[in-house]
Amino acid sequence: MATKITITDVARGISQVMANSHDGALDDKGEPIKVGLKREEGNPITDSRIMDGFRVAYHGDQLCIHYHAEIKIKDVHDKNFESDIEDMIENIAKFIKKEYKKITGNSLALKKVGELDALVQNTSRVRSWVQAKCYYDIGGISADPIKGESKDVVDSKFKSFLDQGGWGKKAKSDKRKEPTQGQPVYTGKGKVKARKDVLSSYKAE
Repeated sequence: MATKITITDVARGISQVMANSHDGALDDKGEPIKVGLKREEGNPITDSRIMDGFRVAYHGDQLCIHYHAEIKIKDVHDKNFESDIEDMIENIAKFIKKEYKKITGNSLALKKVGELDALVQNTSRVRSWVQAKCYYDIGGISADPIKGESKDVVDSKFKSFLDQGGWGKKAKSDKRKEPTQGQPVYTGKGKVKARKDVLSSYKAE
């Protein structure tokens, strides 16, 4: 019986794909590796290139592909803006699957789920950047799906300690006077005074 592939096995393969996809990466024949990004267009020396890139993250049995790129404000108003970003992420997914097959010898099944999530921000009136992501179900793997957000669980004894405040309760053997509430003020010669509010008079600490 064949061993089922785990998310760890997939992550190892994709990590190698990511290591081979940096800007300027070359294949075994010395040729530039093409992902389909805009930064690959034109001459890297003489042309002004659009800087973009991608990364991946894992959510249970899902792969999230993040894409970011420099854009201009006029591009945001283009009716095909979202579809172009979506096509770019789809090209990245195809590249990951192709390179994963080449490295591991196994196929990687990715099925897009949900809608494109994109955020556009600007650095000036002319230049902006976009951050977008899409989720993909990873097929044929053994992984525990994410069922919901984690909840903070605090031990009852520790919670009781926190509820006492930063200093806790005053010991019975402590005979010191309670300090005056308010912002303390140093008045020189080792004397410190404080007041309850701006309308109250200062009292020695």
